[in-house]
Amino acid sequence: MSHWTFILASYALTALGTVGLTWWSWASMRSAERQVEDLRNDR
Repeated sequence: MSHWTFILASYALTALGTVGLTWWSWASMRSAERQVEDLRNDR
């Protein structure tokens, strides 16, 4: 089996992990911003 198969698989996993982490961070940020807005509107 060619070593390029493993190299491409590792790049694919890294790319998917990066996209997943970026999406998770963005979703957490949006949730926190929504909570802050809710707290501001309750005053």
